[in-house]
Parts: sequence; structure tokens; C-alpha cells
Amino acid sequence: MTDAEAGRLLPWTGPEGKPCYLVGDGTGYVSRLADEIEDVHLGMADDLLGHAAELLAERRATSAELRYLALRLTESLRDVKRVADSRGARLPPAAS
Repeated sequence: MTDAEAGRLLPWTGPEGKPCYLVGDGTGYVSRLADEIEDVHLGMADDLLGHAAELLAERRATSAELRYLALRLTESLRDVKRVADSRGARLPPAAS
């Protein structure tokens, strides 16, 4: 069984860091909550990119500031990749 057949990859993990999936028609409460959290992840990534551009343009950023930025960018990229994986798995197969 593939991930797509198993259900929708949710934008959060279980207590042990394992992926969570939802099986259903995509109209229930958990599906709507997942949509909202995905939107938050994408919005936060956009905000973080703007902040990164400003910080990097300053040329006076400290190594601690750059390290903190790199950590947040890594977290954000992980979240956005999860959203992309989830949405990509729900696309219909491409016609040949």
C-alpha cells in the first residue's frame, strides 16, 4: 500500500515523530484542521523568507543570528516539504 492509498499525510506527527495519516473523504473536521495548519505553515514560511532577506541584506548579522535563522529556515522547509508531499500524493495520476 502506498502513502496515497493509506490516506492523507497530515501536517503533524505522532508522539514518536512518526507520520500521521487520515483516511476519509476530505470533508471532516480533521481535514479542515489540517488545511488550516498547512495554510499557517505556508504563511509562516513566506514571512520567514522576508525576514531572512532583510537580515541577509544588513551585512551586520551576527553568527548567532544567522544560526538562529538557519534553524528556523530548516524547520520551515521541513513543514513546507510535508505540505507539498501531502498535496502531491492527493493529485490524480498524470494521463499518459
